[in-house]
Amino acid sequence: MRASDLPEVRELSLFRSMSDSNFDMLMQAAYLQTFPAHLDLINEGDPADFLYVLIDGCVELCASSNGRNATMALVRPIGTFILAAVLKDAVYLMSARTCEKSKVLLIPSEDIRKAFYEDPGFARSIVTELATCYRGVIKEYKDLKLRSAVERLANRLLRYHREQGSTGVLELPHDKRRLASILAMTPENLSRAFNTLAPYGVAVSGSTIELTDIPALTTLARPSPLIDDNQV
Repeated sequence: MRASDLPEVRELSLFRSMSDSNFDMLMQAAYLQTFPAHLDLINEGDPADFLYVLIDGCVELCASSNGRNATMALVRPIGTFILAAVLKDAVYLMSARTCEKSKVLLIPSEDIRKAFYEDPGFARSIVTELATCYRGVIKEYKDLKLRSAVERLANRLLRYHREQGSTGVLELPHDKRRLASILAMTPENLSRAFNTLAPYGVAVSGSTIELTDIPALTTLARPSPLIDDNQV
């Protein structure tokens, strides 16, 4: 399959306002590749040679320092990474690896920057995308700075519960070790946090979580739209 045969890419908010000629230029230079699970795509500190568009699968963005490692975010279809480094012609501040077999579109950074300067619609979309990402980072930072570990877990469970249809049962979208890293916790602290939530109606069976007392869990979590609402 060629890059030009991916209509879902054209529908991404980042590319929707581009002129057809500039979009075709990007797709002609791009190439589509399938990567196996657990493969490093980029390493933090490397030059940003490509903008990556995840078509299928899952990619973990992560970072490390002084022997410590952390999951920064998970990218799911259809999503891009890492736009800011591409636009600034700077090094990547995060690494990226596949969590499972993934199909990724690679667009050369030079072509992204060229289109940014030549296509006003694309430039406006990039500004909006970066503003959205910035606000997302602020919300994550507030979650880490203003909540205890138990409150972070409670709010994350309520978010997964909403995203999966609010049926009273949810499936963790990733393993517990990765969840602990996302929440800035150790696996041991995550296990203790789950035990703390048991009196609030949280029952754990592997990756399946049953929520039997949503009001009690919500009272403990105290969700805020200024942290938890993706639309604000």
